[in-house]
Amino acid sequence: MLKTVVFDQLKQAMKNKDVLAKGVLTLVKAALDAAEKEKGAELTPLEETAVINREVKQTNQSLDGAKQAGRDDLIEKEEAKLVILKSFLPKQLSEEEIVAALQAAGVTSGMNMGDAMKIAGKADGATMSKVVKSLIS
Repeated sequence: MLKTVVFDQLKQAMKNKDVLAKGVLTLVKAALDAAEKEKGAELTPLEETAVINREVKQTNQSLDGAKQAGRDDLIEKEEAKLVILKSFLPKQLSEEEIVAALQAAGVTSGMNMGDAMKIAGKADGATMSKVVKSLIS
């Protein structure tokens, strides 16, 4: 279960006095706890991944804001945070792997975008959307 892995890494970060990792892991643990409390039961691995993806998306938005503001200190911090967060996600598929998987699943030209996205597997949403659009158009 992801929550125990996060907690173990959090303890290790505290022992190593790694401030950045401790902050990120605390954030992840809090997000997982909140999602679990909201659901009222243990999260499935798919739900845990969704929570991590949400944190990655928020961090990407913060990173974009920092880049627009020219804040090099924040850019470095947010990029380091992304590395830690992405370590909890399953391996993302490349565009070529996505195309092959979607074609094997029967995504064809003229198909509804929503139906095609439901077939989609493990990949970044933006990348998946781009590939699906190219296949169905």
